[in-house]
Amino acid sequence: MSIRKRRFKTAFILGAGLGTRLLPLTEKCPKPLLKIGGRPIVTYAMDNLIRVGVDRFIINTHYLADLYLKNFPDKKWRGRPIIFRHEPILLDTGGGLKNIEDLLGDDEAIICYNGDVISDLPLRKLLMTHEKRRPDITLALRTNGPILNVCLNEAGEVCDIRNRFGNPGIGSFLFTGIYSIEKSILGYLELGKTESIISLFIRMIAERLGSIHGIVIDEGEWYDIGSKEEYERLRAEKG
Repeated sequence: MSIRKRRFKTAFILGAGLGTRLLPLTEKCPKPLLKIGGRPIVTYAMDNLIRVGVDRFIINTHYLADLYLKNFPDKKWRGRPIIFRHEPILLDTGGGLKNIEDLLGDDEAIICYNGDVISDLPLRKLLMTHEKRRPDITLALRTNGPILNVCLNEAGEVCDIRNRFGNPGIGSFLFTGIYSIEKSILGYLELGKTESIISLFIRMIAERLGSIHGIVIDEGEWYDIGSKEEYERLRAEKG
């Protein structure tokens, strides 16, 4: 049975950030809705997710949330439904994930994807690895990048993040902001609490709460729109 039919039907796209690093571009527009190639950045994430058979998207919103509805008035992208979950108080990446738990229904696992990432890395490699190992979380990693702060051991397990445990493992890698999770890990998060997903990862490692694996995917392109300069460069490149 295919991955699409059994497990990964839903993707959670993080769209609620303030985008302060891109000011003044984000004064009147959430970062994921800035346009590259004539369309919002977030649509690149959705297209990549569609390629692995995702049926629907959940996007959290906070800052200038009404602009999401203006960009997607029918709450769809290429025929797939989009559910918007507004956060009156910004909950950060982990808190935002917990805040959509009631929307997941019978989903056993979902894909999480930062809404300000432009990438065509092959997500099927991430999902096949997750299905084979069945950890609680599988992070999509890359060998090269500006911040190499996720360490793997020989078994492919995440053994350190941000050098919190002094365990370099076999190497340090870039976290792409793309990962697959078992819904059961939401039990480690508290509803309404502002918390970073990275804090959850660190807590899980420290307290041995579950298993976090990583898979290095160097194929394809990956860009984090982390500065005005990077945004302008990509906009010029993609038209």
